[in-house]
Amino acid sequence: MRAFEDLVSKYPESPRARYGKAQTEDDLAEKQRSNEALQRAIKTYGEVAEVPSAPTDLVKLALRRRAERQQFLGRLRGALVTLEKLVQLFPDDVSLKNELGVGYLLLGDNKRARRVYEEVLSVAPDDGFAKVHYGFILKSENMMAESIPYLKEGLESGDPGTDDGRFYFHLGDALQRVGDKDAYKWYEIGHQRGHFASVWQRSLYNVDGLKAQAWWTAKETGYTDLVKALERNWKTIRDEALSVMDTERGLFIPEDENLREKGEWGQFTLWQQGKKNENSCRGVPKTCTLLERFSEATGCKRGQIKYSVMQPGTHIWPHTGPTNCRLRMHLGLVIPNEGCQIRCANDTRYWEEGKVLIFDDSFEHEVWQDANSYRLIFIVDVWHPELTPHQRRTLSPI
Repeated sequence: MRAFEDLVSKYPESPRARYGKAQTEDDLAEKQRSNEALQRAIKTYGEVAEVPSAPTDLVKLALRRRAERQQFLGRLRGALVTLEKLVQLFPDDVSLKNELGVGYLLLGDNKRARRVYEEVLSVAPDDGFAKVHYGFILKSENMMAESIPYLKEGLESGDPGTDDGRFYFHLGDALQRVGDKDAYKWYEIGHQRGHFASVWQRSLYNVDGLKAQAWWTAKETGYTDLVKALERNWKTIRDEALSVMDTERGLFIPEDENLREKGEWGQFTLWQQGKKNENSCRGVPKTCTLLERFSEATGCKRGQIKYSVMQPGTHIWPHTGPTNCRLRMHLGLVIPNEGCQIRCANDTRYWEEGKVLIFDDSFEHEVWQDANSYRLIFIVDVWHPELTPHQRRTLSPI
């Protein structure tokens, strides 16, 4: 570092000296895990591009790395400015436009990202990277049938950046929603490529080596005290839910993850990512007091505790949860005599009032509500029993 600082002070117009300094600051930042050092590297990478005599290849290298490191730091707007500058300087470089599209996606600006990929595909119609990202955007806009050829051809291209679990996930999901059994072929390829634990278990945020099965018994989880408490107190839990439903229906918020094919599905959340919703708990105090005793549920940062009400005529598409780090308990509260069922993997079960069903929602599951009245259940996510206390403390929330 000292050697490069000397060089820069002796030869301030040398882009290579500045680039060497930036790389050293970058390395140092990694060794020291220092954001401060990384900010210095980002600044110096920017300076490389400002030196009048800087060769174009070096400018491209420096600004590309600058954008990467800005994204790493979470400075997404700064990274976008850098990427826009790169595209301005090198308008014919398709790979830079592809990176700019990702920059917009990271900021949630799908409209601009879409325009970028349309531009790329107009000049490079076989670009696999642009295809998978364009397909992903179309699917997020609910254009299922239109997204499929782009996702499929992009994955088949084998281009760098296309072999990503998310693209297999979204292609399979789009195929399922248009009723095409080819979905499982793509899930199988995703599994063979190491993106999914199995064809059925397709979560993307996983801890390796955890016991994987679709349905669990209370005994297998080791959480028998929690299950007994839920089943013993099911009427109290039900009555509190009904009082909230009857007096303030607005507390039940419609499901917003685009999982419904049709119908109505409302949720009322008490804990999310290990954080208690004090407001909600004021409406159902006995239920929340009961749950406070069970940290495997209230402390599950990768789960939720919530009521779920589903009206007749509702179908929930086959889908998988995001992580294999939790198990999901369903306590039946108001269950019509027939017409309500849940499939997890290739096994279909039915809810019963006052009884708990336990499944691993990282496995594909699907729900039908074809009864003549509403179905109300209580959902309690718990840590996967094989996670260590250290893992439970340090895993990031989902």
